[in-house]
Amino acid sequence: MTSAREATRPVSAGTIVEWMRRPLLDLVFDAASVHRRHHAPDQLQCSQLLSIKTGGCPEDCGYCSQSAHHKTPVEREPLLAVDAVLDEARRARASGADRFCMGAAWREVKDGPEFERVLEMVKGVKQLGLETCVTLGMLDAAQAQRLRDAGLDYYNHNLDTGRSHYDQVVTTRTYDDRLDTLRAVREAGIHVCSGGILGLGESETARAELIAELANLDPQPESVPINALVKIEGTPLARERDLDWSEIVKTIAAARIAMPKTVIRLSAGRTAMTEEGQALCFLAGANSIFVGDELLTTPNPAPASDAALLSKLGLKPLQRES
Repeated sequence: MTSAREATRPVSAGTIVEWMRRPLLDLVFDAASVHRRHHAPDQLQCSQLLSIKTGGCPEDCGYCSQSAHHKTPVEREPLLAVDAVLDEARRARASGADRFCMGAAWREVKDGPEFERVLEMVKGVKQLGLETCVTLGMLDAAQAQRLRDAGLDYYNHNLDTGRSHYDQVVTTRTYDDRLDTLRAVREAGIHVCSGGILGLGESETARAELIAELANLDPQPESVPINALVKIEGTPLARERDLDWSEIVKTIAAARIAMPKTVIRLSAGRTAMTEEGQALCFLAGANSIFVGDELLTTPNPAPASDAALLSKLGLKPLQRES
């Protein structure tokens, strides 16, 4: 079997399956070696995520508590005011966050007053010295350019899962719709943030397809969030099996080897992981986490517990150059 340390592009899903079937510690060793060649191993980017418009989304994503198709505890809320968002961004900066992400439960961006408000949010957060990121659903080239002009650094638009499993999770859009939006983002000069969710009932092959699809984008995404499903009562996927921690570690390791320079974000689902499991994820190449009490509508580890964990591991929050 070809060593994972010798990976070249393009990379196939079959090759990634081979990596993930290797002994776990061998795979982590190779991923850690790749990680240390391209990243400071003692630094971790800390991001904070805010839901700026909650609930009522017309998409039918089977994992999402904000879908209008599902009866969940999440209440629909209108788009926040600019000042309220900037207050949250200031608090995030004061608590050590380096990156501020804003998410709206929209299927797609629509031109009009609400989009204008989002542009003002981006400008304001950028002026605070934070890295800016938004996730607003699908968008076209002109809208992407306006976001870039407002100072947007990253646009998040996850592929969610592998192409072969996608229609088992979402039916209100296609896989190619997602890729079209990523293309518009890239052509506007915005950094791409795109990843997926583990635990959606996907096969090992579908999971490998996701990593291969991302790794074969040209250029590769600058940011790849790896989420574990947070099961929400009322969603179709609420009864999926629990993920074993090793599946998360293997996926992060494969993503690191396939995308050496990318920031790999250990995202949703950390509350279900032990400190030891998270530590292996960091060793395998994850170098960003979300801080704060909540990720859009799902829980996140308490800031004090994150600070304690980073201290135990000798990890330091990344400091942006002023």
